[in-house]
Amino acid sequence: MLNYLKNYIKNSPIKMISYAEYIQQALYHPEYGYYMNSKAKIGPNGDFITTSNISDIYGRKLAKWFYKEACKNHLPFHVCEIGGGNGRFAKAFIDEWNLLADGQLQYYILETSPYHRQLQQEQISFSNHIRQIESLEEISPFKGLIFSNELFDAFPVHVIEKKNEGLFEIMVTVKDEQLAEMAVPLSNEEILSFLEDSGLKLNIGQRIEIPLQMEHMIKSIADSLEHGMVLTVDYGYSNEEWKEPARRKGSLRGYYKHSQINNILKNPGEMDITSHIHFDSLIRIGDQHGLKFIQKLRQDEFLLSTGILHELEDHYDPNPFSEVSKRNRAIRSLIMPSGMSSAFHVILQQKGIEAK
Repeated sequence: MLNYLKNYIKNSPIKMISYAEYIQQALYHPEYGYYMNSKAKIGPNGDFITTSNISDIYGRKLAKWFYKEACKNHLPFHVCEIGGGNGRFAKAFIDEWNLLADGQLQYYILETSPYHRQLQQEQISFSNHIRQIESLEEISPFKGLIFSNELFDAFPVHVIEKKNEGLFEIMVTVKDEQLAEMAVPLSNEEILSFLEDSGLKLNIGQRIEIPLQMEHMIKSIADSLEHGMVLTVDYGYSNEEWKEPARRKGSLRGYYKHSQINNILKNPGEMDITSHIHFDSLIRIGDQHGLKFIQKLRQDEFLLSTGILHELEDHYDPNPFSEVSKRNRAIRSLIMPSGMSSAFHVILQQKGIEAK
């Protein structure tokens, strides 16, 4: 893919492209993009792990949570998962639903990766009620739950930096036949508007990612949802957290075989690329488009609020190698302060639901 990208940049009008365009090509190019190829990505043989793939307990608890919320708020039993990955979460959710609920579940998975669509088909029995879709327009207007887990962190982002002379956008160019950065004065009006609306103030020398595509996705979700809930699980920072010295160089990273790669210009198409999302802006943009903010919790706090400890208390087996013991260890890993969940937050938004 490196040669493709170099030619792509050399043939661009100004011989450079934004980081957002670079990430778009590196992750989503139909032939060379990381998410589009058939290489394993999630799990021990891949490049990263997600909390929804630690155990099926995650999907099963969310199924119980949604059943309770749907009954309380008189919502249809409809779920749309955006970016379903290998399908493990959906399978766990559906399996649990079939055990606990007496109502027919309608489950949609919006997935653009052919590789992940194939993995989902191997895990899940699709039917008229369990379907893969390619856009939210297919199910709009939608009533129910729209769910995503680590969706926004994989979106292409622009990169800007504040220097003594002002704000600059960091572009990607070709220098000595290698991919390299180049700073140009910031002129993108969308980025300037995002900064103004967000209230973000950068210090001299600070670099930060600007998620314009996140804004477009939130608007699309809000436009598609007529009545229901949006549950977003991801990692990110508030505006105050972005000011901390540790965030000075931004959050753009690559992951290859579970190792962090700080220079994402290396090995394009062969590694995951990710950045922390802007929580305050996600909530603000949602509110602007009719998604009422309800709560933001750390993922471990959210899981505790769903009663996950009852799953631990109700199942005990002295055999450390039994399925019950493995399940209990998975539960502990999801709720321990030092576990993965502490790095994630769960944001709940609603539309058309009256406060109870």
